[in-house]
Amino acid sequence: MKYEDIKKIIKDFEASSLYSLELEIEDIKVKMAKYPVTQPQTIVQPQTQNVVASPNTPQVPTVKSNGTSVKSPLVGTFYASPSPEAGPFVRVGDTVKKGDTLCIIEAMKIMNEISAPVSGKIESIHAKNNDAIGFDQVLFVIDHAK
Repeated sequence: MKYEDIKKIIKDFEASSLYSLELEIEDIKVKMAKYPVTQPQTIVQPQTQNVVASPNTPQVPTVKSNGTSVKSPLVGTFYASPSPEAGPFVRVGDTVKKGDTLCIIEAMKIMNEISAPVSGKIESIHAKNNDAIGFDQVLFVIDHAK
């Protein structure tokens, strides 16, 4: 089996409705799994008219994001650092430049570096070290507002 054959199998699996696949050809074993990506919940604020807030009414902060979502291009295992002993590539609040390494995703024993598509500040991180990552899963949000 050639590398190109394996890449085609991965691409076909990602496009399929299958959640897992185990394949054994000669001395090569391939196991793949997809994990459902949870959709972010939208919180709708009820509209009120003529309401006077009391001093004890908690104020809900408005979250405004100009962020760019960085999504996983493949199924694999998320690694926040280059090695178990090293610190993470990025933390929330860090400033990154376009092309900086954000994390590594291991797929089929191949370490794939995921780079920042834009320059900005890391607004949020949506994966933890050693998490199983699905295709197109949001990993980071980078705020690139100026």
